[in-house]
Amino acid sequence: LTLGLFGKISTHKTLRKGLGICIITACLCCLVFRTAPLSSRFFSVKCTSSVQYRINPPPQETSHLSPIPLSDNSVLVISMKHASQYENDSKLSVQYYGEKKDVLGRAVLHLTAVEISLDVDADRDGIVEHNNPDKGSWKWGPDGHGAILLVNCDSERTYLKKPDHEQTSITRVSDLKDMSVMVLRTKGPAKLPEGYKLTMHISQGDAESVRVFRTRSPGVMNNSISYTLFNAFVRDFPLVLSSEVLSQEVPYLGGEAEMNFYVEGLRFPDRDFDGLISINLSLLEPIGEALPETPIFTDKVMLRVAPWIMTPNTLQPLEVFVCSTSDNYTFLNGMRNLVAKSGYKLNICHEYMNRGDRWMQNFPYEELLGPNFGYVTRTAENEEVSSLDSFGNLEVSPPVTVNGKKYPLGRIIIGVAFPTATKGRNMTKVVQEFLFAQKVQEPVALFSDWLLVGHVDEFMTFVPASDRKCYLCLLCACPDAGYKLFRGLQNDGHGQAKMFDDEEQITVDEILNDEILQSHNNYVQSCIDWNRDVLKRELGLDDDDIIDMPILFKLVEEMGSESRAVAYYPDMVNMIVLGKNLGIPKPFGPKVNGRCALEAEMCSLLEGLGLRCTFIDDFASYHKLLGEVHCGSNVRRQPFDFKWWNLEM
Repeated sequence: LTLGLFGKISTHKTLRKGLGICIITACLCCLVFRTAPLSSRFFSVKCTSSVQYRINPPPQETSHLSPIPLSDNSVLVISMKHASQYENDSKLSVQYYGEKKDVLGRAVLHLTAVEISLDVDADRDGIVEHNNPDKGSWKWGPDGHGAILLVNCDSERTYLKKPDHEQTSITRVSDLKDMSVMVLRTKGPAKLPEGYKLTMHISQGDAESVRVFRTRSPGVMNNSISYTLFNAFVRDFPLVLSSEVLSQEVPYLGGEAEMNFYVEGLRFPDRDFDGLISINLSLLEPIGEALPETPIFTDKVMLRVAPWIMTPNTLQPLEVFVCSTSDNYTFLNGMRNLVAKSGYKLNICHEYMNRGDRWMQNFPYEELLGPNFGYVTRTAENEEVSSLDSFGNLEVSPPVTVNGKKYPLGRIIIGVAFPTATKGRNMTKVVQEFLFAQKVQEPVALFSDWLLVGHVDEFMTFVPASDRKCYLCLLCACPDAGYKLFRGLQNDGHGQAKMFDDEEQITVDEILNDEILQSHNNYVQSCIDWNRDVLKRELGLDDDDIIDMPILFKLVEEMGSESRAVAYYPDMVNMIVLGKNLGIPKPFGPKVNGRCALEAEMCSLLEGLGLRCTFIDDFASYHKLLGEVHCGSNVRRQPFDFKWWNLEM
């Protein structure tokens, strides 16, 4: 009697006729009695040198020559020392004996051993190591593990303004650098036994967030390619997995081989996506013509999509963006001088690009989208959008430590309605959920609905301060500081000094005698004080870490709504921070001995920190339109040195 021995990994399977395939590092577990002749009482095992086996439960007789008692739970656990060079080049046999140890029959298993490993850079060192034991899981922290995946939201093609992840194929070699390398390593005979195949697969949920491409042949592609080879290049990197293709057979190359796959992130973490992606590779076994194939081995890797990370004012600037409009020449000239003095690059977005939108807090993505420069959008559904959804209402602190908990990437700061308000404006839910889902810069919500525009950058900002414990200083608008300054001017005999250089001129005395304006600023101060306490608590700040800026506000009535606050004169806290150089809205305050008293006060407060103040005239082109320097500019900064995956969660 000659039978084949066949099995599944980590499961018991009947001895039966056929051939066997074994995965290196895995075992075949077989119930020996299932194919034994009816009168069998004993059995023995022999194998070739590349085969290893053990018997459970272990027999009492230690000699391998002695027949072993056969029971209903006798299990043969088979493994291989190394991959096969040829199909069926190893074998194992089981011989059965009767009561008197007479030979009743023999079962023979012809084995083919294959090494299969789906690998990623699980230890985050830039090298895709072979079969890392942690490749199938993900852990935060400096001692953590797990591969990292980027969202491919830039555009390698400058002539077609469309993010790469919206393209149907890989169009540039450089695009591969935005993807994570995944390597299929195999070792074994020239081909798999007939009917067996390798299949890569992914869940429907994960497929909405990732795509996988592969090289058509093993080896490294040339790092340069001409446009004339575009079609050939696309064919060299066929799509393997996507939201429409959840499973696909992948080549088994034979011998000892590697094949590169490229994993592309399609979306950032969000309310319905934790950022984790699992990709599986299975070896499928043919069962029969009318039966589905069965996986006998599955390998899994896990990757986490990199979060969307904001950069605070304290990071090194790289490039400044401003808009050019028909009426902002004075502002633009001031910005040009500041950026040149600071030694950075100025990128001017002209009118044909900005379409009349001067608020550079909203990038004109059709012009700026390009290699290594991408964007992400969120669309509110069935929800009213307000000015709180503009991105002067989205800021981030420098790194802080709060009650022993470190935030090495800082904390995002947003403005919303007051917590107890039954009505009011809020940043849309879809944006808030997106920000909280990033995890690495846990947001802090401030009360900003008291402002007409409603942005947090109207009453706070951060500047570098090497002499402070947090290496930062919070600048906070403070009407009380403004009134203190004006009263000091009045007491010093400068009550008739005038603010502004236009028809709206007003004296210090008139400002101090305006009881309505005073009541407005009392209300504003109470709102800012509430936010100040939140910032101290959530960022771990002391009063010494905060500098009060002398800024007054006034309440204006919005059509069909309650009164809200706007800056009474250019809001000096709404500044641009370029290293040690500050671009501050020129306040046009009362002059004493030919110098603006507000400018002098700002210099006194900030130059002690080693900061240099430059005042930029944005009065007509921005302030009167309810914005200032920060609203009309944007800065691309050097990313953090800290690796986000090293955060302790």
